Amino acid sequence: MISTALRPFQSLGLGALLLFLSSAAFGQTGAIAGKVKGEDGSPLKDALVKIERTDIKGNYKVKTNKKGEYFHAGLPLGMYNVAVEVNGQMVDNVRGVKTTLGDPVEINFDLAKQVAQRQAQQAAMQQAAESGKLDEKNEALRGMSKAEKEALEKQMKERSEAMKKNKELNDAFNAGMAALAAKQYDAAVEAFSKGSTLDANQHVIWANLADSYMGQAGTKTGDEQTATMAKGLEAWGKAIALKPDDAGYHNNYALALVKAKKIPEAEEELNKAAALNPPGAGTYYYNLGAVLTNLGQLDAAGAAFKKAIDADPKHADAQYQYGIFLTGKAQTTVDGKVVMPPGTREAFQAYLDLKPTGSFADSAKGMIQAMESTVTTTFQNPDAKKGAPKKATKK
Repeated sequence: MISTALRPFQSLGLGALLLFLSSAAFGQTGAIAGKVKGEDGSPLKDALVKIERTDIKGNYKVKTNKKGEYFHAGLPLGMYNVAVEVNGQMVDNVRGVKTTLGDPVEINFDLAKQVAQRQAQQAAMQQAAESGKLDEKNEALRGMSKAEKEALEKQMKERSEAMKKNKELNDAFNAGMAALAAKQYDAAVEAFSKGSTLDANQHVIWANLADSYMGQAGTKTGDEQTATMAKGLEAWGKAIALKPDDAGYHNNYALALVKAKKIPEAEEELNKAAALNPPGAGTYYYNLGAVLTNLGQLDAAGAAFKKAIDADPKHADAQYQYGIFLTGKAQTTVDGKVVMPPGTREAFQAYLDLKPTGSFADSAKGMIQAMESTVTTTFQNPDAKKGAPKKATKK
């Protein structure tokens, strides 16, 4: 009988996999900072600075300090509109601000200039009212015909309706995000569903609706759960159709597919994520290995962990799991010696080098010690009389 400290191929718990997937970060962030001066030219305290992301309708807020300064970090890279509100009224704004890595983008506001501009506009309007004679001739002189006025009024009405619709969309999105964060899945589904009807081309609405459905499915059972999951997968399909180049979407779609027990489809989505984002391929292949491990497809899982290491040699958990996979391929010689596949010890050592105090550190050390220790075997002749067994020579 062979006596070793080696353990069989360990399965990554599905719950741990889902936690790993859901907590993965896929983006980089920037910051916006600046100063706000009041109408009197002095720093304005407690002015509300609203930062609205225009490509996915994200909203952020920050107030100025006593020096009139504001700063908001952690903003996903993208395009933003930045506005200042005082007493609930927007007093100034800057559109088309692009966040970048590194130093914050500086956006300053001087409300004294806004006052001067308004005063100049009012003076011009007053002058026009006093000097203008409202007859056809003067209308023509001002370059505005009756037809042009009607066209302008129509344009202003359409713009007003569009702004109202955009406000409703933002309100629905914000309500959905708040409900989703609070795990109020029914309310989240309702809010994001409303948003999808207001604008069916917003991929972020569909992505969050998908997450809401999957969360809602977790509160149900049987056919009702299956039907709710199907709605979540459908919403993910619409999000990806609108933004097929988002690796994070493919990864999170794979998470939903795992919950729905659609494993081949989940593998396909994880492969797409790796192809779209090569720097993140180590993480995606590790996720794929975890999925396959829980399915009991150990050879395929080992291959995925090896791909994760090839893509990112510093992926410590992939190193450990690959080492565990290799221990399952150990061979025993005729004289009772256990022979590990090449790279087994190296994988465990790599994990320890990268995470010396990690959650698998003790296990990795135990594996290395077991491989370095002498393996003892015993042999009992079934035809011999009862007595102490003969011990084989230590190898």
